[in-house]
Amino acid sequence: MTSSAKNYPVVCFGEILWDILPGNMVPGGAPMNVAYHLQKLGMTPALITRVGLDSHGKKLIQLMEREGISTDYFQMDFELDTGKVTATPGDDTVHYDICKPVAWDNIQWDDGFVSLVGSADYFVHGTLGIRSETSRRVLYRLLEEAHFRVLDINLRPPHYERAVLEHLMRGTALLKLNLEELELLTGWFSGYRTEEDRMEALQARFHIPTIVVTRGSQGAVLLRDGNFYTHPGFRVEVADTVGSGDAFLAGLLFRLAAGTDPPAALEFASAMGALVASQHGPTPAYRSEDIQRIMKQ
Repeated sequence: MTSSAKNYPVVCFGEILWDILPGNMVPGGAPMNVAYHLQKLGMTPALITRVGLDSHGKKLIQLMEREGISTDYFQMDFELDTGKVTATPGDDTVHYDICKPVAWDNIQWDDGFVSLVGSADYFVHGTLGIRSETSRRVLYRLLEEAHFRVLDINLRPPHYERAVLEHLMRGTALLKLNLEELELLTGWFSGYRTEEDRMEALQARFHIPTIVVTRGSQGAVLLRDGNFYTHPGFRVEVADTVGSGDAFLAGLLFRLAAGTDPPAALEFASAMGALVASQHGPTPAYRSEDIQRIMKQ
């Protein structure tokens, strides 16, 4: 579906799916999760994705419209099903069983994407949504139009390739990844002793201005303009960690877009991540007061 050109400050690209959790099924997919939280925070994101012509796809569209998230750039696939992922939460990690192929593996080019992405302040994408060559080709064309590229690394074995990841990191303005992903990526190049060494190595090798690493219950660290900023995280009773990193990224972008200084932006992002980890599923209902409550701990 497309519409007349609108100015969406953030455009997200990639997978939308159903997360099948123990005893529940909730909408998910990192790009969709980021868009959901940006919408909750008062921004107006657009989401480029694809769903199947099935009940699961139709329900996702209905849910997004109910949340006020634009579905103008949702595509319908007449052959492939809507994506599904079985998520099994652990103590501090989640194991994912990801169906393939599904509708978001088949995102098609639309000329309307040029003005959409070209007028956006931020273009957010991950790595899982381009495991197929079809969707990857579309993303590569979109990257040429983007002003500020945000790469959210999501390494879900076996759904990634080193050459693709290295290509994506070149030209990225903001890279977000977790500690395990940081160790894997930098392990390809050489041995590094500390997180800071690893982050500086990625920044130098791929010329990435801003890198942020989430560390689960241990908080997060941000490298920007040669300076490191850390936050210890907020203590909450964890329900599950599904989607907490996506909420973190949305919170960080929301604050950086408003001109907030890095320490305060990192604090707000950490509160967002903690809030979602304290509830079940990646897109829980919440109010701005809930974020402030966590920050006042």
